[in-house]
Amino acid sequence: LGLFGTGLALVTAVVLIERRVAEPIIPGWVWRRRTIAAVNLALGALGLLMVAPTVFLPTYAQSVLGLGPVAAGFVLSVWTLSWPVSAALSQHVYRRIGFRRTAMLGIAAAALILFAFPLLPYPGAAWQPTLLMLLLGAALGLFQLPLIVGVQSTVGWAERGTTTASVLFCRQTGQTVGAAVFGAVANGVLASRLGGASDLDSVTRALDAGTAPEATRAAIADAVHAVYVGAGCAAALAFGVLLVLAPRRFPVLKEQ
Repeated sequence: LGLFGTGLALVTAVVLIERRVAEPIIPGWVWRRRTIAAVNLALGALGLLMVAPTVFLPTYAQSVLGLGPVAAGFVLSVWTLSWPVSAALSQHVYRRIGFRRTAMLGIAAAALILFAFPLLPYPGAAWQPTLLMLLLGAALGLFQLPLIVGVQSTVGWAERGTTTASVLFCRQTGQTVGAAVFGAVANGVLASRLGGASDLDSVTRALDAGTAPEATRAAIADAVHAVYVGAGCAAALAFGVLLVLAPRRFPVLKEQ
């Protein structure tokens, strides 16, 4: 309660100070403009969902699938291959159907992929989550870059730095919140499956030491599945934000 109260007080102080200074770090017009506000919220949700694979997938690969650290890292790293390729090719899509529709297509595909993760068999084979991560990277490349390029195109050169920084700040904030929220979700599921005050760190240490029963692996799988369901909900939230708040066509400024 003390941390939450202090955080709320600091947020209030930031808002009050930023509204009065001549050159605010986070100017109010970032949130008063519909397109920028929608993109900020959508990429905040992206930061939330990114926590599921980056934080919890390596644990799943090692503790549930029984992979070594290098192999577990490979399962995660494949999305860094498909994401930039998809982002580079996304220009051929958003030039035809627009920034908003391209991003909605990408995040809808990402939501389906995230919701499919809990359907993987237990314990399953390593190629199954690897394939999902490859597809997820392609979907997110189709989602993120069109939004960044689109929102940059709606402002003049004098405002592009601030606009881009606000977008990246919101994504980072989403990752910070997601780490706390999904960590609590994972530990809550483990505690309900195993009883007592079990948490992910202590359970994985027991698995590494070879002292944990098979039921513990199944509990970790359930915990990671719950996190991926939460990530799918974050993707659905991003889709809803773009559907409701973002304009159908971004107001792109003509180059001078």
